[in-house]
Amino acid sequence: MSYQVVELLLKDGTSPYGTWFNSLDPVAAAKVRIATLRIEQGNTSSIKWFEGIGEYKIDWGPGYRIYLAQDGLKIIVLLGGGTKKGQSKDIERALALWIDYKRRKKTLKKS
Repeated sequence: MSYQVVELLLKDGTSPYGTWFNSLDPVAAAKVRIATLRIEQGNTSSIKWFEGIGEYKIDWGPGYRIYLAQDGLKIIVLLGGGTKKGQSKDIERALALWIDYKRRKKTLKKS
């Protein structure tokens, strides 16, 4: 099974994942891009799921993390990223973003 991988967009049109990704050095960005390509191809074995979100660990450098969630059967939403050092704060932020996304989506469906 393959997935459509998309970035979460905030109300102002910015992407927390995109902001983080654009701050990476070229080698780290390549490692992260490879990880997202694997997810698109359906390889989710490196994702640890908890509280409705997932954490993809990249065992390289400072231990990069990609935070994501699954929306339906075929869509993976990229929520953000970080390193092992900021893991707790990054998880809290990803959870808050996912809760906000689901609330906004529910509001849109009602209108």
